[in-house]
Order: sequence, then C-alpha cells, then structure tokens
Amino acid sequence: MKLYSSNTDQRTDEDLLSSYQSSFDSEIIGVLFNRYVHLVYGLCLKYLKDRDEAQDAVMEIFESLQKKLKTHEVQHFKSWLYMVSKNHCLMYLRKHTPTEKINGTIMENELIMHPIDEEKPIDEDLSALEKCLKQLRDDQQQCVRLFYLKQHSYEEVSQMTAFALKKVKSYIQNGKRNLKICLEKNHVS
Repeated sequence: MKLYSSNTDQRTDEDLLSSYQSSFDSEIIGVLFNRYVHLVYGLCLKYLKDRDEAQDAVMEIFESLQKKLKTHEVQHFKSWLYMVSKNHCLMYLRKHTPTEKINGTIMENELIMHPIDEEKPIDEDLSALEKCLKQLRDDQQQCVRLFYLKQHSYEEVSQMTAFALKKVKSYIQNGKRNLKICLEKNHVS
C-alpha cells in the first residue's frame, strides 16, 4: 500500500460509502481509504513516533475498516476515519507503553516511591463517576453518555437525540466540565 493518496475515482465519499453498504466490495474501501492514507500515516507517525510502527498501524486500520463500516453508519468518512485512527494509536500506546515511561523518560511513580496504606478502589471512582453523571442535566447526560461511553460521533449523537449539532457539542462540553467539577468535589482524579 502506498502511503500517499492518488485519487482517480471522482465519486464523493458519500457515494463510495453508499456503494460499499450495498455491495460490501472491498475495492471500494481501498479507493476511499487511499484518499486519506497520507493523513492516517501522518497521524500514526505523530502518535507512535516510529515509521515502521506507523506503517503497521496504517495497515491495521485499513484492515479493520471493512468490519467497522459494516456495523457503523458513517456520515462524514474523513472525520470518522480520523477518530478511528486516533483511537487505534491511543489503544496501541496504552497496550505497549509502560506506565512509568512517558516521553522516553522514566518517571518516579509517587505510589511506588511513597506508598499509601489505603488506596482508593477503582469501584469507588466508577460509582462516583456514575453518581456525577446522574447529576447532569438530562440533555448533557444523554449526549455525554452517547459520545464518551458509547463512542458515537457528534453527528450520530445529533441524529439519535434530534438535538442540533451545535447543541450536541455544547451539551458535551458543558457536561464534561460539570463532570470534572463534580468529580473534583468527590476527590476523584
């Protein structure tokens, strides 16, 4: 696979997605992905900071598209592909980067250097999060749950809730801020 785009197909992204949804022809995904492969590679290189790992990630993302596009309704392929690629890189980093190593340097872990007798169990953090979520306004709660917990795009949340796209973004931003305030009050990081 070339890591630069060569667009000879004049159909729009929406037309190609529609064609794929009706035929599940893998060549259509190849044409669509090829338009943005250079952007995906750049994003992977930014996060992974290694050319070989970035190239491998691009291939893995391409391979996952056929399965993902069968289950997701995508309105704007370019922004959806960006999120899929970013999430792929973040999951890769989470899986392959030791927690003590950040930006190539070993960091002292406060818990290891100064152990605390009683650590707060994660169950308490999760119950505090759920409690704070329930305290949000209904519109904020609904949008935050769909966006962060169900991982829908802004457009998908807008369609599912019938809220205008700008309202969805506002509800998510305000809900996130209110969640942070509530969690800080409950001493949850």
